[in-house]
Amino acid sequence: MIVPLTPLDFLERARRQYGELEALVEGDRRLSYTEYAARCHALAAWLQSLPFWADLPGVEPDGSAQNGGGVAGPRVAYLCPNTVELLEAYYGVLLAGCVLVPLNIRLASAELQTILDDCGASVLVVHPSLAALADELRVPLRVDLGPTYERGLADHAGSFVDRRVDDENEVCELFYTSGTTGLPKGAMLTHRNLATHAIDAALSMSCTHRDVVLHTIPLFHVNGWGTPHWVTLLGARHVMLERWDPVEVLRLIEAEGVTRLHLVPTMASSLVVCDDLQNRNTSSLVQVTIGGSPPGPELLAELEDAFGCEVISGYGMTESAPQMTKALTKRSHDDLPMAEQRRRRATTGLPNVGVELRVVDDSDLEVPADDSTPGEIVVRSNHVMAGYWNNPEATAEVLRDGWLRTGDIAVVDAEGYVRIVDRKKDLIISGGENISSVEVEQALCAHPSVLEAAVVGRADERWGEVPHAFVTLRPSAAPVDSLELTAFVGERLARFKVPKGIEFLDELPKGGSGKILKSELRRRT
Repeated sequence: MIVPLTPLDFLERARRQYGELEALVEGDRRLSYTEYAARCHALAAWLQSLPFWADLPGVEPDGSAQNGGGVAGPRVAYLCPNTVELLEAYYGVLLAGCVLVPLNIRLASAELQTILDDCGASVLVVHPSLAALADELRVPLRVDLGPTYERGLADHAGSFVDRRVDDENEVCELFYTSGTTGLPKGAMLTHRNLATHAIDAALSMSCTHRDVVLHTIPLFHVNGWGTPHWVTLLGARHVMLERWDPVEVLRLIEAEGVTRLHLVPTMASSLVVCDDLQNRNTSSLVQVTIGGSPPGPELLAELEDAFGCEVISGYGMTESAPQMTKALTKRSHDDLPMAEQRRRRATTGLPNVGVELRVVDDSDLEVPADDSTPGEIVVRSNHVMAGYWNNPEATAEVLRDGWLRTGDIAVVDAEGYVRIVDRKKDLIISGGENISSVEVEQALCAHPSVLEAAVVGRADERWGEVPHAFVTLRPSAAPVDSLELTAFVGERLARFKVPKGIEFLDELPKGGSGKILKSELRRRT
């Protein structure tokens, strides 16, 4: 008999093997795996008791029947920062036979309504801090976290929901893309996607039940939501962070003995300039992963020197559940100079366990492994989504011949290390020359006064478009002007790649994960 793969088995494994161990921490709240599992089952039983099932013909409260798009059960959306309750949803919602839809809490009400309407959410669970935003939304049933939520769980305390998954290809989570190239699209992730991703991610990173993971990135975001599955699978410890705050992050690393951090470059930059860094003991850290956009080698080196641990790049997408690569060095690199090791750790990296990755040209032929010929990253894996919710045209565009077309342009070297040079939409074509915005950004960030940089294309009558930079400076940095920065970049890159304009901002616009929003910057050019 073939047993379907499902992440629900991870919770049961953790309950049985690590029940007495601490599972998660949020402020003064501490729950063991026994307590965490009990709350997940109570949430499932409560959801199954709510009246929305009656409005869904053909769907039973155990989620056994399927409805539109092959999705079993109603959609339950969460408007919530990183809290215990959102972590409970990762298992409790699925145990109920429902589909989890975590929402980006930084979206405007109109954007949230578009997603709620698109997925046909039956329930919206709301954190108290977002109550005013939720008041503007239309949804059949709203549940507020706090007394109402806790009463619901208390009424079903002691419940054990025996959720049988008959089809591992049943969709159980919907995660919406950022919508930077149009309206957000709901990536349908199956039980098999999530289960295989968790196992492969844990193997790739050599994680164990002794790990302590600080959830720095929002769990609604691509770089955050793959983590709860493998942490629970291993019986490791979750530490919740409701809002990004570098001072609080450093405090929690010391207080909770955090071993692993996942960051985007803007988060990493804010940590290395935080005054509290010198006052905290961060020796528990084993590994820091930076994703979202490629970090420069200088930022990676600065973090390694500050934390005294391995810092690597990583790469993933909503559509791939999400991790695809990690820039881990090989044992053959152990005797290389540190600069050479760090150069490899600053690349996009090598494919994770369970991921087949190629870089191909317009004819779908693999590009030479010369670290210079660009092509598009395509991926084949058990982690790749079933498709976009209610959007067969978009699905057919990115899933072709069994491969996910990522839209990311990269090169690959002789050792197999992939290095993203740009998104297709961010590539700047100036006078027939391709300019990688990432390469220019990294050259700018190598300047000791620069904290962050973003480069976009600006229309130009002669060249079609030219690179234009937006820069923020480090606190208390030596003064620098645009002439000094362009000269600095000109010493490192070809003349046509040097920004033709540089604007200094107090802060770059960012999305929910801290990723820089280039779409907003383009509107300023």
